[in-house]
Amino acid sequence: MIRVLVVLAILVSLGALKLPIEHDLAAQHRHEHFRGVEFNLDLREKLGQLGFIAALSGFRAIVADALFIQAHVAWERTEWGRILLLFRHITTLQPRVLLFWDTAAWHMAWNASVAAMNDRSQPRLALRVKAQREYFALGKDFLEHGIQNNPDRPQLYEALARLYKEKYKDHERAAEFYAKAAALPDAATFDRRFSAYELSYCEGREREAYDDFVVKL
Repeated sequence: MIRVLVVLAILVSLGALKLPIEHDLAAQHRHEHFRGVEFNLDLREKLGQLGFIAALSGFRAIVADALFIQAHVAWERTEWGRILLLFRHITTLQPRVLLFWDTAAWHMAWNASVAAMNDRSQPRLALRVKAQREYFALGKDFLEHGIQNNPDRPQLYEALARLYKEKYKDHERAAEFYAKAAALPDAATFDRRFSAYELSYCEGREREAYDDFVVKL
């Protein structure tokens, strides 16, 4: 008990020392579209008392990394519900880390959706398809929220384009998000070409896609 109290006192003291610095960084965070952390009771219950205080004291990165490790273990055990909850907390703690948003979407829209479709315990195909599409939607939700927190970076636009292409078979939306990625300063050279490729699959827009492809070569 004494050790716990000492640790808590140290964390609170460090947090107090960091407050002036974090205050100066607030304006920069807003400029960089940092949406902040929602420290609610649900997050406190998940992190535990020490983890919650650590997050309050400015150790969000450490707590998020610890939860990321737990999420990897949950993936090895195919505990999809636990993975979902962990990544919701991880992305809340570190909304500017693209890896967390992308990995969360990958687990939901790819891994969990495949597991749902191949679930032998569910004999009804319609229910397996329903569960699969629900996981698609969860993956899309992670990417959309990731983009809201990181609108200036192309990687999540690319990931959302892939999701529309591979999971929803929606080439028009895939083209749209590749184009949005291509419009950003740090975009990959293939984003413009991929946008044109996807547009070529849209009925009635073949000529537009060809013209775009020629321009984007």
